[in-house]
Amino acid sequence: MRASALRFRMVDIDITQELPTVCLSDEEGGVGLIVRRAGVPVGFAMLPSAPGAEVDARELRDAAARASASHIVEAALRDELQREPPAPTTHTVSVAVCTRDRPEVLARCLASLDAVRARSAHRDTLREILVIDNAPSDDRTQKVVASFPGVRYFTEPCAGLDFARNRAWREAHGDLVAYIDDDAVVDDGWLDGLAHAIAVHPDAGAFTGLILPLRLDTEAQRLFEKRGGFRRGFRPWRYARTSPAHGPLYPAGAGIFGAGCNMVVRRDLLQTLGGFDEALDTGAPLPGGGDLDIFYRVVTHGAPLVYEPRALVFHEHRTTLRGLRRQYYTWGLGFLAFVSKTWRTEPAMRPRLSGLVRWWCADMARSIAASLRGTGHTPAHFLLGELWGGVVGLLGEYPRSRRRVAKIKQQAGTA
Repeated sequence: MRASALRFRMVDIDITQELPTVCLSDEEGGVGLIVRRAGVPVGFAMLPSAPGAEVDARELRDAAARASASHIVEAALRDELQREPPAPTTHTVSVAVCTRDRPEVLARCLASLDAVRARSAHRDTLREILVIDNAPSDDRTQKVVASFPGVRYFTEPCAGLDFARNRAWREAHGDLVAYIDDDAVVDDGWLDGLAHAIAVHPDAGAFTGLILPLRLDTEAQRLFEKRGGFRRGFRPWRYARTSPAHGPLYPAGAGIFGAGCNMVVRRDLLQTLGGFDEALDTGAPLPGGGDLDIFYRVVTHGAPLVYEPRALVFHEHRTTLRGLRRQYYTWGLGFLAFVSKTWRTEPAMRPRLSGLVRWWCADMARSIAASLRGTGHTPAHFLLGELWGGVVGLLGEYPRSRRRVAKIKQQAGTA
């Protein structure tokens, strides 16, 4: 069997505890290492190894040091400087899972949320769990939800993720709405991390969290993580309307804020902003951009956005190379569709948006050149797919999507 076809075993270690020895099977070609310090995630690494090899505690310790040394020091300093814990938050959270025809992965997600709610010291913060069934083709999702007592179920007839996201906040009762993708599993510390972030930043309009791989079973999943995956680092960040530290294009580069499969937005702010843009994240024609757009609008509205790595979820990445290539295409498509929309709606931001497009094109060119030289992590055809998606997004995809959305609303009788 090719080495690239061998799965990596996910190993979760805590440097404050004794480290194990990992004995790989003949079908395993390495380790996906999650590093924690006293339960707090501080690092991630992929360690290739020979099938059937033994990865001892020393190797794990050395890998953990390489992946997380600076974050461990920062976390220790934060603990030392913050003698008094913040006052407990009184805000409540509604968790929304938007889904369509994926009952098996939905059941796994809901089970993880149930487990966290049962164990967390902040269980009272989690007011409710909602499932938004987006234009379903059958009743399998409804049957899954019925097996989880207390989970509220709604059908959204208009096909499109941002239709479902908007239905969620309109039905929610919590002060904040946490959006978790159906193919994600929340970490045991997710709710505690979120409650801590809300208590420390009561004025924040949105929160995002760390996203790590649920599995590394296929070559596609490992390639995705080699390029960075959905990770935004292990350091908390607070993003305000202006932030010189993030460069002259800020906040147009909305990808720095996090990802939509683990995001939380204040419900009253969603109402003020008019919710998610339903012409973004509409499904197959334009399956992206909705999270970039809402992050950008939260920050430019004047509400801080906080990234908290302790609010960790595990995401099941695309398993096939074809699926990964499609994902990169949609990344380019959604990103430049968001840029195109913002160009039309905010003329004052056009100089930054122009600079952002120039930077993105140059960055893609550098990545493609590195791949062709054999020094890059991502095959060139994936990057070319992302570049082509960006071209499509820039050349009229957003107005085309607005016309499609108008027809969807008309057919559903909601226009």
